[in-house]
Amino acid sequence: MTLKIALLPGDGVGPEVLAQAVKCLKAVEETFNQHFIFKEAPVGAIAMDKTGVPLPDTTLTLCKESDAVLFGAIGDPKYDNDPDAKVRPEQGLLQLRKELGLFANIRPVLSHPTLLDKSPLKKEVISGTDFVIYRELTGGIYFGEKKLNPEGTIASDLCEYSENEISRIAHLAFKAAKGRKKKLTLVDKANVLESSRLWRKVVTKIGESYPEVALDFLFVDNAAMQIILNPKQFDVVLTENMFGDILSDEGSVIGGSIGLLASASIGEENALFEPIHGSYPQAKGKDIANPIASILSVAMLLEHFGLAEEAWAVKKAVDKSLKKGIVTLDLKENSQYGTNQVGDFIAHNIVDIEDDFRMNDENIDLGKSTII
Repeated sequence: MTLKIALLPGDGVGPEVLAQAVKCLKAVEETFNQHFIFKEAPVGAIAMDKTGVPLPDTTLTLCKESDAVLFGAIGDPKYDNDPDAKVRPEQGLLQLRKELGLFANIRPVLSHPTLLDKSPLKKEVISGTDFVIYRELTGGIYFGEKKLNPEGTIASDLCEYSENEISRIAHLAFKAAKGRKKKLTLVDKANVLESSRLWRKVVTKIGESYPEVALDFLFVDNAAMQIILNPKQFDVVLTENMFGDILSDEGSVIGGSIGLLASASIGEENALFEPIHGSYPQAKGKDIANPIASILSVAMLLEHFGLAEEAWAVKKAVDKSLKKGIVTLDLKENSQYGTNQVGDFIAHNIVDIEDDFRMNDENIDLGKSTII
């Protein structure tokens, strides 16, 4: 298979973690005889510095002409700390989602057996957690009409949804639930929000077409609490844009680090894959950012195109790095492994996926792994 992949490194640690994802795709090429054509383009603050806009037309055109987009991260403190800024880097990502029609964001939340002690939650609470959040991505309050009165003292953001917007992601979520544990939870705020009441009405009706899937409902405040109290109760979580944004970040504490969570954004014709973390500007250039979420986004890209064996090889290599403790500082205090070393290790073990490798434990402690 030949795939054209647009690379959008973005800001902060985005270029560093994306470079490790590309290493892994090249390892997949070598191992499985696939062919990936890469082309890079600017987005976010770096694009604003060069062109004045966060999503240049040339970048958008490249994404539309590619089979998939691999995204790094977006955001810069110089814009975050300027409340009067009219244009912000994040607007580039929102525009990209809208222009590509990426209406469904898919975010798996897993507990890794080797990392249970890294989560602030009790092991017995999070062990065995395996659910996925389906977040509507191009509607709701992020894209609704925004108003500010002339005095700058009253502001509003409109949260608006149509039946069609709800229906198309609901069908995806129900189909996913059919292939998993056959349970779907709609998260809303139907006790106070009219838009949530429409969500509940539409999803209930669609649920009749999926009788094998058990459908239940949670208000978003209760859902936020239940993710912490009993995350194993969830299978597929379906929700609107802002609620999904917040809940998926909350879910990152289960895995032990936000640097572990990947995501896919899917539309009718386009697809984008990215880690859920931000640009982490404090770590830029220090070789300490966790690349695993970006690498796992590669696995989601491969799965999207039906390359199941290749995706499995990537995930298996990631598991090896976690089990061997070849991880960045966020997962192992005093780790001497950097972003590049972790990426190298994972890429190597995609190539040698069948190897029963041995490593010198003393050298692991020193941050100098020896693979035999």
